[in-house]
Amino acid sequence: MDFLIYIGLIKGINRKDAKARGIDLLEVVGLSDVKNKKIKTYSGGMKQRLGIAQSLMNDPKILILDEPTVGLDPQERVKFRNLISSLSENKTIILSTHIVSDVEYIAGKILILKDGTFKEQGTLKELISTIKDKIWEFKDTNSKDIGDFIVINKKITQEGTILRVAANESPSADAILVEPTLEDLYIYYFSNESGKSHVIND
Repeated sequence: MDFLIYIGLIKGINRKDAKARGIDLLEVVGLSDVKNKKIKTYSGGMKQRLGIAQSLMNDPKILILDEPTVGLDPQERVKFRNLISSLSENKTIILSTHIVSDVEYIAGKILILKDGTFKEQGTLKELISTIKDKIWEFKDTNSKDIGDFIVINKKITQEGTILRVAANESPSADAILVEPTLEDLYIYYFSNESGKSHVIND
């Protein structure tokens, strides 16, 4: 609480209003019950949520977050995603992250940036549709000779190893097209430039 009041004063808010604003924000980010504890006793996720409260002290219209869920455990990540989603109802939130699940749950509009250039932009559904005919699955019969495509995943089953790959054409006689995901899209754009086969996620 003292920290948020201090931040409010720095931002030009008087002490009374800063305290009232701090109380409201600690409720929003789920830290009301620990408002009088020292920040050094907080978990990583609690510190991230306090950082959001800090940034909201002067009620900005635009909030920019860079990799906000890195290092959080799954439970804290869910709490943080829900918080960001609720804040986005009346603010513009720009989220930069490599964690695909965060983008899927939070983003209304996605921009793919690579080497300083925008590659694609749109809704999740629109972006995934751009690779709807490029994601295949088939049984791996000879992993040493798997062609010129990107291996996204190798799944071990009782029937053998199933490869999930990105390729412009069918990589195998028994390959079937499958529904793409945002992870497929990410790997499709950020794999190496050679186009040669390699395992992204083994």
